[in-house]
Amino acid sequence: MLQIGILIFPEVEVMDFAGPFEVFSIAETKDQKKLCNVFLVAENLSPVKARNGMIVLPNFQYTNCPSMDILIVPGGYGAEELEIKNQTTLSWIKANYLKVKHLASICTGAFLLAEIGLLDHLEVTTHWMDIETLKNNYPMLNVKENVRYTDNGKILTSGGISSGIHLSFYLLQKLFGSEVASRTAKRMEYDWSSSSLNKHKP
Repeated sequence: MLQIGILIFPEVEVMDFAGPFEVFSIAETKDQKKLCNVFLVAENLSPVKARNGMIVLPNFQYTNCPSMDILIVPGGYGAEELEIKNQTTLSWIKANYLKVKHLASICTGAFLLAEIGLLDHLEVTTHWMDIETLKNNYPMLNVKENVRYTDNGKILTSGGISSGIHLSFYLLQKLFGSEVASRTAKRMEYDWSSSSLNKHKP
């Protein structure tokens, strides 16, 4: 079973973590066997106040987080304004990058990966409102506009909110095949098809 950790932090964008959580959590084989174990990770086990006041309880903290196949780093105000100054979080992401098969950012989660140098010379994207800031702050990045997500192999990035859900389906397709991705999307009543996704893959 694939182990998927999703980072959460104060002022994280709700759908940036909840969208991928739903996609991977309900992904199953034809005989209804779960394909993924999904959990939330935070700096500590205290309740996390996400954007607009939602309170979320993490499953693990940095010090006891189990091994992950995929780490998802969401965005929101908490990413670009708060966690980007949190060296504990940045160091944790960088350390786990070396261990996971895939590291994916949603929305402005890309700023956290850029801050620790993981996106240098890669083709990346983020929320359309933050494209210019990402370009200006991190000139070593090849920032793409008007794409849902980018795939650099180990590292993937996406635009905002619904693009993170698209990226999650893309990862399902990449790891388990289009049938699993399509079946999951149908269950969620989400308008998705592998041929309709606007992505950029080097």
